Amino acid sequence: MLKEKTLTIMTDMVYSYLNHNPEKRMLKLVNIVDKLDKNDILKAQCKVLRNILENKDNNWYKYILSMWEDIDPGIRKTFFQNFLFNATIFSSSTHDKLKKKYNCNIPFAILVDPTSACNLKCAGCWAAQYGNNQSLSYKTLDDIIKQGKKMGIHFYAYSGGEPLVRKRDIIKLCEKHKDCIFTAYTNGTLIDEAFADEMLRVKNFIPAISIEGFEEETDARRGKGTYQAVIKAMEILKKKKLAFGASCCYTRKNAEVVGSEAFIDDLVAKGAKFTWFFTYIPVGADAVPELIASAKQREFMYHQVNEFRRTKPIFSVDFWNDGEHAGGCVAGGRRYLHINSAGDIEPCAFVHYSDSNIHNTTLLKALQAPLFMQYYKNQPFNSNHLRPCPLLDNPERLVEMVEKSGAKSTDLLHPEDVKELKQKCCEAADKWAVAADQLWGKTHPCVNCKIKNENQE
Repeated sequence: MLKEKTLTIMTDMVYSYLNHNPEKRMLKLVNIVDKLDKNDILKAQCKVLRNILENKDNNWYKYILSMWEDIDPGIRKTFFQNFLFNATIFSSSTHDKLKKKYNCNIPFAILVDPTSACNLKCAGCWAAQYGNNQSLSYKTLDDIIKQGKKMGIHFYAYSGGEPLVRKRDIIKLCEKHKDCIFTAYTNGTLIDEAFADEMLRVKNFIPAISIEGFEEETDARRGKGTYQAVIKAMEILKKKKLAFGASCCYTRKNAEVVGSEAFIDDLVAKGAKFTWFFTYIPVGADAVPELIASAKQREFMYHQVNEFRRTKPIFSVDFWNDGEHAGGCVAGGRRYLHINSAGDIEPCAFVHYSDSNIHNTTLLKALQAPLFMQYYKNQPFNSNHLRPCPLLDNPERLVEMVEKSGAKSTDLLHPEDVKELKQKCCEAADKWAVAADQLWGKTHPCVNCKIKNENQE
């Protein structure tokens, strides 16, 4: 308790120092950290920050300053404390200790589905078939967070269904767990003035609003009028100086639009501070494998997202193509895990198989259960980190892990045999392998030799 209070005081002091004059004091703070870092633990990070701060024309310099210009001071301070310090810096040692003690993955974040209910029926979405079948109680959601905090986890994300169907409970959880940061992958249609005011009050909730491109692309998959509802939500959030981002799924039908400079510039103009890019995964009985992006489109997104990071004042992540930065797949508790609306503890939001349920076990025991241990022992799933996924990129690996662990399908209505799921992904995996190995070989020639040898074997 004393340690936590001391860290909180230190955080407040650092933030107050920085907040007084961020433009002048950011570089000074980096230099102070660099001098105190006797073991060079943060040497690489300090070098990156120094390069950014010494070049005022840099897009990242503009991005950092925009946090003072565009975001409410209370929101900014809470993010600084809860994400940068509580979830990241202060928790890293706890995660490392627990990994060594229990010999299993300990995640940085937990993704939870509060409900399977949704007010939209998007094409190819597994949740669209469920209706209002399943929800986790407030007590269960609260207990998940309590368990997570004991493991040093202070970052919680919600998906669904549409998580904001439960927005009262979400706000209540934000209010109770003030030391955590919360986000939700939401279609945005339920964000109104009243909810935005609640966000401003609790200060630790940052939504990621789903958008498929411009009006034509968004409405084609999510229904007529959805795009305008999303834009209205963004306008409300920007007006109140609330932090928010975008969640963009690229498919065979919209990749060129989602990956365009015009689209990313539009998101920046609307006030988005980050964008998560996802590629379409054919999960569930109503999946549409024809929506899987082609290898050419996925390569296009790889180049575009990297270009955005070099030139645009917005934080962008591609959860499949960024395996080279994350060291492969981040699921299975390596960086996150997923709990669905029935309480099944799954390795990933797109891998609907489980051998544990939160109603009859703990998070720690689930991480030590056979399925999660298969992930722990087998990660990374490919020497080429541009092919990180055990489902979309290496589907045979998922089949092997599910069968060895004895995990069962968690689909609420139509349990899916893992071998049938594999068949939906094989063609895309084979075609992407050719493109990905060529890309990887250009920047990782020695590793590429290893990949060729593995393929020959």
